[in-house]
Amino acid sequence: MGYRKKIVVLIPCYNEEKGLGGVIDNIPRDTLGLLGYDVEVLVIDNNSSDNTVAIARSRKVRVIHEYRQGKGFALITGFNSVPEDADIVVMIDGDDTYKTKEMLRLIEPLDSNFCDVVIGTRLNGKMSKESMTYFNRVGNWFLTFLVRVAYHGNVTDVCTGYVAWKREVIDQLKNYLKSDGFSIEMEMITKMIRMGCEIFSVPISYNVRGGSSTLRPIKDGVVIFSTWLKNLHWIPEKPIKEDISYKLPTSKEVFVSK
Repeated sequence: MGYRKKIVVLIPCYNEEKGLGGVIDNIPRDTLGLLGYDVEVLVIDNNSSDNTVAIARSRKVRVIHEYRQGKGFALITGFNSVPEDADIVVMIDGDDTYKTKEMLRLIEPLDSNFCDVVIGTRLNGKMSKESMTYFNRVGNWFLTFLVRVAYHGNVTDVCTGYVAWKREVIDQLKNYLKSDGFSIEMEMITKMIRMGCEIFSVPISYNVRGGSSTLRPIKDGVVIFSTWLKNLHWIPEKPIKEDISYKLPTSKEVFVSK
């Protein structure tokens, strides 16, 4: 038998009893197995008070507890828990808004060495009518526009909860992350661009979530924007690729598209 690659799926959760079962059950394990992948699922429980942990354990997946409240804390703990033999790491929210059966779409560009990171984009994908408010959609468009203009990032959805990475990106990225809440996606994307990662977006589906959201659109939006601003002049200790010529944007480039 030839070498089998390993995919680790990280699912950060806070009170996701209504969606988590579907997220885990719909991982395309059989198809991935035929393509030479083994799959390990890590559910990062962030102080859930419902049946989230019981649902995860009933599926016989690994459960990790992060008692500091916030998605950023949960995801960083997940990154630090990725086993050493992982080849690809996938993050997906536990509310069943994203389709785990579409995971192959994110994995193929990494497996073929087309890029280092794949972003699942809702804004250029198939969104159900009630899945995102108009206010949140406009806010996401605006934040994405700012990243494309100021960071020259090839992304079309900076707040997505569906991302896949090569393992070596996670090994470096996790050392730079500081966000404790919903600004974690903005921090990851802006810092990965500064690290010289090749990032591409693929369209995905986005459905109405199971259960209620803890996102506070205005308050969290301000924090996300602050993260965008703070990282404009952030420089990594070492680029992910040595041949990347790192360059900060000029003051004109921050506000004028290429």
